[in-house]
Amino acid sequence: MDTVDVVVVGGGPAGATAATDLARKGRSVVLLDRENRIKPCGGAIPPRAMRDFAIPESRLVCKVRGARIVSPTARMVDMPILSGYVGMVDRKSFDPWLRERAAEAGAERRIGTVQRIERDPDGTAVVVYKPQGAANDAEPVRLRARAIIGADGARSIVAKTQVPGGEDRPVVLAYHEIVRAPEPGTVPGYDPERCDVWYDGTISPDFYGWVFPHGDTVSIGMGTEKKGVDLRAATAELRRRCGLAQAETLRYEGAPIPLKPLKKWDNGKDIVLAGDAAGVVAPASGEGIYYAMCGGRLAGEAVDAMLRTGKAAHLADARKRFMKEHGRVFWILGLLQDFWYKNDKRRERFVSMCEDPDVQRLTWEAYMNKALVRSSPLAHVRIFLKDMAHLLGLVKAT
Repeated sequence: MDTVDVVVVGGGPAGATAATDLARKGRSVVLLDRENRIKPCGGAIPPRAMRDFAIPESRLVCKVRGARIVSPTARMVDMPILSGYVGMVDRKSFDPWLRERAAEAGAERRIGTVQRIERDPDGTAVVVYKPQGAANDAEPVRLRARAIIGADGARSIVAKTQVPGGEDRPVVLAYHEIVRAPEPGTVPGYDPERCDVWYDGTISPDFYGWVFPHGDTVSIGMGTEKKGVDLRAATAELRRRCGLAQAETLRYEGAPIPLKPLKKWDNGKDIVLAGDAAGVVAPASGEGIYYAMCGGRLAGEAVDAMLRTGKAAHLADARKRFMKEHGRVFWILGLLQDFWYKNDKRRERFVSMCEDPDVQRLTWEAYMNKALVRSSPLAHVRIFLKDMAHLLGLVKAT
């Protein structure tokens, strides 16, 4: 039986980043992933992600220069990006590129589905998986690993079976359709350099719908935590409203998306989680690519430290470091989602607040740099006072 330093389960942005980093450090790494798995995703790549993870502009399918927020009463608020842009990727091509980069760094790629994790008599973890294309009665492959990174998504087998609390998490069910983009000027209201976000209970009762440009294609979708919502019907209605009902549908995808980091990411011995498996998708926005890559990098560094020192306590550093940098943002976004997304009356007020120049500027600065803006105290005071006025109903949601 082969033995490697690390098996990374899952080849999305989190797993591929961890595998790349560890391979570059000289570790023997196996990146185990199911082929042709595409996650529904708007595909936004903020400038910090491009800087931190060396994502070249050539990987982008388009550049976005602003957003349009749509309220339940069809009120539209434009939020232009005054400096820079947000890149957009299509996960169908972006994820394979990340996996190829990991292989170029020295990681060994294997395609298959994890069945379980066992233990050898000496306590070493054994990843048991079925290779893609293997016969139903074929014996599974066993691979010994000194450490495992579970980056296998919201339904992570690694999290559910190996990490305390990993089986219990709230999720938003997300669904999108990739359609062929219209010719310029043929669909009124569609802008190939703008992301449209719909806060409307008839599209999503507790989250939002989106229309995101992808160059030659468009991602149109929505998400909800509520059971019984017809995701396809809601997406069809969104397509009708934005004028893309007749656009050619190229593919569609659905998946659960966690919106709360797990309280524990490791087993205290040799396993740590990253990406959706760890729950690092931002509340309110649903953004996941940057946070997945960040979590993958921190998981890789934690595993490397554990292998170098023999101290399993280093595995907990991944979550500690992530929450130290991003925990406050997640907490604030969680409060925002819990309050403003609750009903259409509050969504209407939320969209009204988004028209404020201070709100727009601080929102874009925080989003693009992945940090709370501390350099504008007066702007924060003004926003706080305006928020209170909306909460108390002292102003109309005009």
